[in-house]
Amino acid sequence: MRLEAAERFARGEKAEAVARELRVTSRSVRRWRRVWEEGGADAQRSKGPASVERLSAGQRERLECELKRDPLAHGWDDEFQGWMLKRVKLLIGRMFHAGFTIQGVWKLVRRNRACRNARSSAASNATSPARSTVRSSRRRPLLPGLLPLDAT
Repeated sequence: MRLEAAERFARGEKAEAVARELRVTSRSVRRWRRVWEEGGADAQRSKGPASVERLSAGQRERLECELKRDPLAHGWDDEFQGWMLKRVKLLIGRMFHAGFTIQGVWKLVRRNRACRNARSSAASNATSPARSTVRSSRRRPLLPGLLPLDAT
């Protein structure tokens, strides 16, 4: 989108017109124009992710293995024996001494699922993996298929 804006800047289009057509704020387009004027179209390219992942690939694999075990194995012995986001958050804190918010755990779980699905679909065209029962701490509806708890 920024590269398209840079092409429009080169053609002499006004910031408001670019913002309207790209459906972004005028402020963003003015910022992009300033960067373009200082460094050209190459300055508009992405500089990479804004932050570093908090868990390494090895830690994510280890977490996945621990999540295959039920919550009872980790000390939760109440009536609901499924993984809730709050429990996953606490488990990450215990295992890796890393603090996550509930929203951060949700994003981590969703990203891991997407990566795993991409790997499994590339490896074979088998049926989709079994769905897990992850719940948030606010007792929202089940979040099917978020944690890779199957043994594939």
